[in-house]
Amino acid sequence: MAVNARERILDTATQLFYRDGIHRVGIDLVIAESGVAKMSLYRHFGSKEELVLAFLDRINTEWFTWLKNRVSSARASQRPLAVFDALGEWFKTPTFRGCPFVSSAAEFRDPDDPVHRAAWAFKKGLRDYFQTLLREAGRSDHAALADAFLLLADGAMVRAAMEGKPDSARVARRTAAALLGQ
Repeated sequence: MAVNARERILDTATQLFYRDGIHRVGIDLVIAESGVAKMSLYRHFGSKEELVLAFLDRINTEWFTWLKNRVSSARASQRPLAVFDALGEWFKTPTFRGCPFVSSAAEFRDPDDPVHRAAWAFKKGLRDYFQTLLREAGRSDHAALADAFLLLADGAMVRAAMEGKPDSARVARRTAAALLGQ
């Protein structure tokens, strides 16, 4: 089955933006690597910003689907902690380069920039997911705990990327368990 030009462009941009950073990857490289004409890229994505936002949307959708599949098999009471187990799996993959949303927000530091807002929307989505899991686990303090769990997850992602070791997920899980009184 042939992949259409839009998907080839987005596949290529996703790989390059995540691996090398958004600012380091020019449109000409995306065009060359995806094997499409410049007009084709601009027909599907009106600007580099549109392509970056599509990249973030794709990563958001794919990552949450993956995470929810990993977490769903755990008992409801253990699902908040299962997120950290899933993070540990992700950190061990050869393509792990840290959180693409943290990286994107760091590259687009203005909080009003659309890329920064999209990155923060993902983080809010992860916080909301933690809150749902904590509520389903019977925690009345789910909102406050969700903020703490997001901070632990973010710290684990950054540390795993900087050190190149997946152990930070285990440390974050242990800390989250302590917050739950387990």
